Amino acid sequence: MNITVETKSPTATTGILKIGPHIFNCTLGKSGVISADAKKEGDGKTPLGIFPLRQLLYRADRVLKPETGLRAEALTQDTGWCEDPAHPDYNKKITLPHPAVHDRMTREDHLYDYTVVIGYNDEPAMAGKGSAIFMHLARPGFAPTAGCVGLRAQDMLEVLKFCDLSTQITILPPC
Repeated sequence: MNITVETKSPTATTGILKIGPHIFNCTLGKSGVISADAKKEGDGKTPLGIFPLRQLLYRADRVLKPETGLRAEALTQDTGWCEDPAHPDYNKKITLPHPAVHDRMTREDHLYDYTVVIGYNDEPAMAGKGSAIFMHLARPGFAPTAGCVGLRAQDMLEVLKFCDLSTQITILPPC
């Protein structure tokens, strides 16, 4: 079953996520949405387009493995994600310590307790076109993301039940 994300304007930081008959509120990038062609590293925008869901990463030290048809992997304290456009590991899961600019996947907050890797700019990764585009847990107060799609924990668990290896996410242009 596929996911669609709709928003009302290019600068909107929230949207509606739909999967089958289910509808959930979601957060988007702090600078809104942008075409995948125009996306740049660090712009705070969620890319528009159709993307596969690569896998689920989850914090087994905090949460149970959820029901999902996605490939699921427990995060470890040394799991990171490379965000350095100049490094060959750009937009890839890495093992820490790592010399490049990176995001630690075992954050102090709960954003990455459940993290779905969205297959954006990864086959191959093009330097500077954006990295670490995930569907993860929403920030407290439903604050915007850095370019990802955020869901409340209970909504994420419901969405994951309908995801499998063929699931794609379509982030639609504003209507």
